[in-house]
Parts: sequence; structure tokens; C-alpha cells
Amino acid sequence: MVVHYNEADVDLMARLLRAEAEGEGKQGMLMVGNVGINRVRVNCSDFEDVRTIEQMVFQPHAFEAVTHGYFYQRARESEKRLARRAIKGARLWPAKYSLWYFRPPGDCPPTWYDQPHVGRYKLHCFYEPTGEECDAIYSTY
Repeated sequence: MVVHYNEADVDLMARLLRAEAEGEGKQGMLMVGNVGINRVRVNCSDFEDVRTIEQMVFQPHAFEAVTHGYFYQRARESEKRLARRAIKGARLWPAKYSLWYFRPPGDCPPTWYDQPHVGRYKLHCFYEPTGEECDAIYSTY
């Protein structure tokens, strides 16, 4: 376990994975989970006060699915399994150390919120933090 959680957190995370990346398949949904768990783990940048899965999911303006209302589909067991994997530490590149991702209409910009692009998976671009402020992201669990 990488962060503390309960079954309500698993459900929230699973709903987020489905809403944000269902079209990206299991691997894409797991990567969204990686970014979410990374935001809970670190205490830097826009995520200094994000210490729980619930705070991460409902952080203002953090996820399009939550902001625009398509987050409220129920979680299926397949998404719950992926959520548990992310919570327990499964990490995939390019989301392994990423704190940001988004789906642009075309190519991935070289930076997002002043952070460098590290890779793309299907339609999502991933961005890792730079500088000492967020070095904790590179620690192992």
C-alpha cells in the first residue's frame, strides 16, 4: 500500500479512472491512477495540501471528469481492481513519476504547467515535475 485507503477511496478512484480514461483501456486507466496516487504521495507544487484519495479526486479544477460532471458513473469491478493496483504501487511509464496529464487535440506540447513532457500513451500526454521541490516523486515506495 502506497497511501492509506478504505473501500470508499477505492470506489472514488475507480470512478475517476473510468471517467478520465475508459477509452484508453486498462493500461491507460492505470496510468491515470498513477498520476492520482503520485499527487497524494508528494507534498509539492499544486498538491501540498492533498493527502488523501478523496482530496485528490475532488481537488478544484484537477480533473475534467469531475469538473464537467461525467465522473458520476458507478465503478465496475474491473476499475476497482485497477484502482487497487495503483493504490498498492503498480506504476507504468510514462505516468510512473508524472503529476500531470491531459488529452490535447493534437500533438503533446513540450511542457504543461512548466513541466516537461515525458511521454504519451494513446491520447494522453504525461508530464513529470522538475526541480528539487518535487524530488519525493522519484522515491520508491
